[in-house]
Amino acid sequence: MNGRYILAIDQGTSSTRAIIFDERQAIVAISQREFAQHFPLPGRVEHDLADIWNSVVVTSREALQRAGLTAVDLAAIGITNQRETVAVWDRSTSEPIHRAIVWQDRRTTEDCARLEAAGLGEVVRRKAGLLLDPYFSGTKIAWILDNVEGARTRAERGELAFGTIDSFLIWKLTGGRVHKTDATNASRTSLFDIMANRWDDELCAAFRVPRAVLPEVEDCAADFGETDEDFLGAPVLIRGVAGDQQAAALGQACFEPGSIKATYGTGCFLLLQTGSRAVASSHRLLTTVASRLDGKISYALEGSVFVAGAAVQWLRDGLGIIKSSSESGRLAAQADQSQDVVVVPAFTGLGAPYWDASARGAIFGLNRNSGPKELARATLEAVCLQTRDVVEAMAADYDFDPKDAGLKVDGGLAASDWAMQFQADLLGCHVDRPVITETTALGAAWLAAVSVGLWPGQQDYARSWRLERRFDGASDASGTERKYRRWKAAVEATRSFARHGTDG
Repeated sequence: MNGRYILAIDQGTSSTRAIIFDERQAIVAISQREFAQHFPLPGRVEHDLADIWNSVVVTSREALQRAGLTAVDLAAIGITNQRETVAVWDRSTSEPIHRAIVWQDRRTTEDCARLEAAGLGEVVRRKAGLLLDPYFSGTKIAWILDNVEGARTRAERGELAFGTIDSFLIWKLTGGRVHKTDATNASRTSLFDIMANRWDDELCAAFRVPRAVLPEVEDCAADFGETDEDFLGAPVLIRGVAGDQQAAALGQACFEPGSIKATYGTGCFLLLQTGSRAVASSHRLLTTVASRLDGKISYALEGSVFVAGAAVQWLRDGLGIIKSSSESGRLAAQADQSQDVVVVPAFTGLGAPYWDASARGAIFGLNRNSGPKELARATLEAVCLQTRDVVEAMAADYDFDPKDAGLKVDGGLAASDWAMQFQADLLGCHVDRPVITETTALGAAWLAAVSVGLWPGQQDYARSWRLERRFDGASDASGTERKYRRWKAAVEATRSFARHGTDG
């Protein structure tokens, strides 16, 4: 190994970032590029895989250039990615047969309901640790195979390949030589038995996904091949892969059971590390793979909030009341505190602990004086209120006290002091923001770097984690408790409205 730097490719829902870290785990250069979101019909969300691939190429090359480095200076590449998003491509041409169906997409809601009615839900919960929901990959794969002419026959003949975005990128980076994924991404497909640690024939048959399309499953720190020379000018080893939320937990050094992190990205995702114990949730959380290292799985409880940063983007792009996402906290701080505006940002349904695919967004408590400031405050509050929903469910499922454990935070919204203080007040515990908030990329970089011996293992790495700011919860919780009661009432009203709509 000659290189002393790590390239982390962070392929997210709305943008791709390429970040270069040095051997001291410091960021040397960053490049970011947004790409188009496609909404062909209500409830449908798609990405053009050519856009995603182009964003990876452009940002990776630009990050190298900004750092003043070349490919030979890189020890390895780590990849982290939006999970559950489905790509299916032709093995011979590497061309996708359909746009990627994004994790937010709800087109298979009725398919999931039929499978639940047929009794598959309990099998999925027991083996995959997941719920039957359009969020996960299994029904999305089947939809593509059923709706692209000839796809199912070609898939059964082994002519097509499926992958979450990590697999698609590995395939493209290696010139079609490697079709692999890691255990964290596999665990989000509904096809992987997280207890037996393998693809499951019963689940594949139930979701009608041919085994021939599935990638090989590796540890998170493993050999995923090396890039073609034309990608960066010289071959580079690919040595780390993890889904974005698991990568963020690794970046936050959440190795010990009871440690918990929240990542505020397009959605908000909380992972509670449970170690070697797979905890079955009684409160509609997910049991998932936190990591697989040296063949050993660590598990986590996860709560998925579908809309977080996307709600702030709605303020910017949909309503036009802010010009940049960073303005939301300043606007919220200026809001009229006497108003009780509540936003339920269920644009693509409600995630944990409700899992209500039919719910849609709503605003409550408007009066004649309500304006942009009140909407901004209520939108940021909604993200934090949903986070409390998940933390309370976790505390009910697992023996831990959030007041003792605290919450590590990262992602775009974590930069808002106003939002993080409200989160701490709402949870009644300390909220810790690290020096490096690019924890998703940091986790992917750590996997690649530890694989090639450039960075330290878990214990030494955890000791290197550095706090930027701690937000302590308010001693008087009366105000936030009232807000939380109103939030629960607003959610129930939103769900009731959706039920009346489906009843006709």
